[in-house]
Amino acid sequence: MPRTLLAIGETMAMVAPVVAVPVADAGEFLLDAGGAESNVAAHVAALGHRAVWFSRLGADALGRRIARQLTARGVDVSRVVYDETRRTGLYVKDPGNGVLYYRDGSAASALCELDAESVSFDGVDLLHVSGITAAISSSAASFLARVIDRARAHGVRVSFDVNHRAPLWDAATAAPALLELARTADIVLVGRDEAETLWGTVAADDVRALLPDVDELVVKDGSIGATVYTGADDVFEPALVVEVVEAVGAGDAFAGGYLAGRLSGDSLADSLRAGHARAARTLQTTTDSIDEPSATAATA
Repeated sequence: MPRTLLAIGETMAMVAPVVAVPVADAGEFLLDAGGAESNVAAHVAALGHRAVWFSRLGADALGRRIARQLTARGVDVSRVVYDETRRTGLYVKDPGNGVLYYRDGSAASALCELDAESVSFDGVDLLHVSGITAAISSSAASFLARVIDRARAHGVRVSFDVNHRAPLWDAATAAPALLELARTADIVLVGRDEAETLWGTVAADDVRALLPDVDELVVKDGSIGATVYTGADDVFEPALVVEVVEAVGAGDAFAGGYLAGRLSGDSLADSLRAGHARAARTLQTTTDSIDEPSATAATA
């Protein structure tokens, strides 16, 4: 039976060249929904589970477009708050040069503890959040801490993707905050190189030593593979070999595949393989997502 994931975090309008060339040279562009947590929700929906996304959007054309695009991907956006005074955030993918953010003062940056109190956990099996929310504003950081506390009080497992975004906060500032959040979660996903930047851990085993009490710790090591630690045990699955068009969004795809597997009761190894399969597909496109009918939408 399908189970329910609740994903929470900012989604912005995402502009990307149709062909993976720098923005200055591109002729045609895509306008899509782009946000780490809603990306995960879309992958989970595509793999047969119910996915709900909560955040704030501006009451503007970009906000309405994002809601429509996520709905088309099988994500329930009925809980979204539309802000009449703040705009929807925007970011631009510039292949070869990184990402340009236009998100200061966005609707999602106004998330606060009152929003956390309004979140319903009825019927929710897993909450998925990321460290990005802690970085976009002090009120959003308070929101994130409170919504995790409320999920745990309701007996809902928490998935946390570290997702350090250097343009939002430097490693020295982010490291202690992200480590504290990771220690409150049941499932933690982190890149090996990301953990090294933040916490000085060199190998996946070092990350486990830093987070020994996390029920499921998934350490991703790029094109090499991923290791999941549970208790004293660990399982490794190699990554798939693909021709990379653009890397942004692959981590969300991996998380979506992995979490869908765990919601289905799949083994750790099968869940890692599902994560790699979703990541491989996303690596071959300039967008953050894969347009396809969700399994839940197809059977509705």
